[in-house]
Amino acid sequence: MSTRYEIQDQQWRQIQDLFPPERKPQGGRPAVDNRIMLNAMLWVARSGAPWRDMPEIFPNWKSVYTRFRRWQKAGIWDEVLKHVSLDSDEESVMIDATIVRVHQHGSGAKGGKSKQAIGRSRGGLSTKIHAVVDALGNPLRFELTGGEAHDSVHGYKMLKAMKLTMKQVLADRAYDTNAIRAFLEEQRAIPVIPGKKNRRVPPKYDRDIYKERHLVECFFNKVKNYRRLATRYDKLACTFKAFLTLASIVVWLA
Repeated sequence: MSTRYEIQDQQWRQIQDLFPPERKPQGGRPAVDNRIMLNAMLWVARSGAPWRDMPEIFPNWKSVYTRFRRWQKAGIWDEVLKHVSLDSDEESVMIDATIVRVHQHGSGAKGGKSKQAIGRSRGGLSTKIHAVVDALGNPLRFELTGGEAHDSVHGYKMLKAMKLTMKQVLADRAYDTNAIRAFLEEQRAIPVIPGKKNRRVPPKYDRDIYKERHLVECFFNKVKNYRRLATRYDKLACTFKAFLTLASIVVWLA
């Protein structure tokens, strides 16, 4: 069996105690090992295939999907990401956003498009991933919005929820707003953000440090290697975000 996309021994040792113990029902077959289930979930994330198309080398797709949703509802994915990101390098942080096209199977969930972080942009129905990464390009936090949402509006909310004192904040000119600059000045953070072309007095920034901003683009490239994230097939925003969290965990473990 191929182990190309499966969790490796040293990676599993870092996170195995964070998952709840397998249930041992009275009678019947014993519960499948968490690591096997996690590998099956990674296969779905990488391939983008429907749960029902899971190969026979993995447990029954219903069992895998049930455990995936159980962990999502219990906040297990968030706890694992929080644990693996404890050793983050926050000398500087970088913020950006990327668009994900929504497949026709990803629309139609209850609550409407706005509740499920789906909006209409130039490319049609889409979801936007807003992400903040550390100085090494590892994810610290992310949020989902509809594709029409402006980067700076949601970026301001994300930055405001962070402690940025004396940290460098790298972003492209889409985040060059008076609100963001005023907040960074209040936090005594160092903006490394080029000015918009319509500014009369272009703000100064360190061009050499700004070159490091490619790391947030590298993060998006890594997670979009997962076809489940390169195209949104999931109707529910919480399910799509759970896959994004799973991919982010693997980025930290790499």
